[in-house]
Amino acid sequence: MCGCVVLVVGMVAAINLAVPMLASSALHPSASALVWIVDTYVIFFACLVIPGGAAGDRFGRKGILLSGLALFAAGALVSAVSPNVALVLVGRAVTGVGAAAVLPNTLAVLLHAVPAERKGATIATWASMTGIGGVIGNVGGGAILTGGSWRWLFAAAVPLSLVLAALVARIAPVSSRHQRPVGPLGATLLVGASVALLLGIVEGPEEGWGSPVVVAGFACAAALFAAWTLVEVKSAHPLLDPRLFRIAGLRSACLGMTAVFFGMFALFYVNASFLQYGKGFGVVETGLGVIPLTIPIILGGRHVGALSRRVGLDATIALAFAFVGGGLLGLSTNGTHTAYAVYAIWLVVTGIGVTLALPTLSGVIAGSLPPAQAGVATGLQATTREFGSALGVAVVGSVLTSRFAAALPPDIGGDPHTVAQALAATTPDRAHDVIAAFVSGADSALRVIGVVVLVLGGLVVLESRLSRQRARGNQ
Repeated sequence: MCGCVVLVVGMVAAINLAVPMLASSALHPSASALVWIVDTYVIFFACLVIPGGAAGDRFGRKGILLSGLALFAAGALVSAVSPNVALVLVGRAVTGVGAAAVLPNTLAVLLHAVPAERKGATIATWASMTGIGGVIGNVGGGAILTGGSWRWLFAAAVPLSLVLAALVARIAPVSSRHQRPVGPLGATLLVGASVALLLGIVEGPEEGWGSPVVVAGFACAAALFAAWTLVEVKSAHPLLDPRLFRIAGLRSACLGMTAVFFGMFALFYVNASFLQYGKGFGVVETGLGVIPLTIPIILGGRHVGALSRRVGLDATIALAFAFVGGGLLGLSTNGTHTAYAVYAIWLVVTGIGVTLALPTLSGVIAGSLPPAQAGVATGLQATTREFGSALGVAVVGSVLTSRFAAALPPDIGGDPHTVAQALAATTPDRAHDVIAAFVSGADSALRVIGVVVLVLGGLVVLESRLSRQRARGNQ
């Protein structure tokens, strides 16, 4: 089960390493297409993870888990052999649907398989795999991409999925089924609303913020989110009841989780290209280059609970966002001539913030709901994590594209929006100008993300304090 978690989470991180290869490939993707190649998987994963768990409860967790692994393999194969960007995106969507079927059912199968006294340790082990999966995705993805083609990354996922499916078929027990509704209409509306929102964000720099496609994207997102809310509120058994967000602590913790992953995956998207273009790293070095971010997570996670009890919940959350936002701002000051050691220090600073945030916010989400709704709490955490990741990639990609295009020397023709397009439009002796424009754009993008994370963190802390004050007043 842990192997399945590492596979689906690792793919979220690994794809960022392939962005420079994709940009210079025969597909000739635009800047917005590169963001979609990353985000299509994440957004289907985010929006369908709760329906994936519900489908497992209703139709059998082992069967849905096996179906998810099969879809994951099929989608990866389609992406690996795709002759154009459109088919890559179809494959990414199918892979995301498969991941959404896999993740929640791995935990459900585990909890059914182990005795009651081991469930706490089992949940902790399973949760740690979501962090380890990101590290393995970076390191393993870098190793696979040394083959020289982005296609190898998707191709490698196919046998891994099939081997895991064979192990699941042989080892995993069959659990009882429950008549839990899957809610296909609500799931469809949520996916549609999320895709429309990302469409408006991603296409803005190239199409223009007042263009029909961007305005229509934002308008459709508002309408579909409203329709989803109405459908879920009227449902007798909603998959994700919007009324839960009336609970102030839950609302602020979900916003906080979204903000942390917004910042972290925006960094992953920029980091992969920055280290390859700006520092001249290979893909393996780039995968290893993000490891300093994970050192605090590995070493400090077990101490967060004691710190929170000592300084208080609000202070812990405030420190978390100060470190994440401050780390991102620090990373935005690194140019091509800055030593990697300095960059690594800012990665550690960011990692300290992530280490403080994740268990603290997870505890608030779980503690805001009764034990009978533990599955809802787990689904909320997964959804907010993946949605924040998709939103972070979309926003940072949008800012990076616009700032890169603005920083390019005016004599580079062709209106390029990616480094690959700009390098193809100029002579080799001007490559340093293109790289300098990219680094300038990356720094601007990280500054925007850092400020957004700090502002959202301030809102989370403010609402957390106000909700506790209201609770004391009611007593």
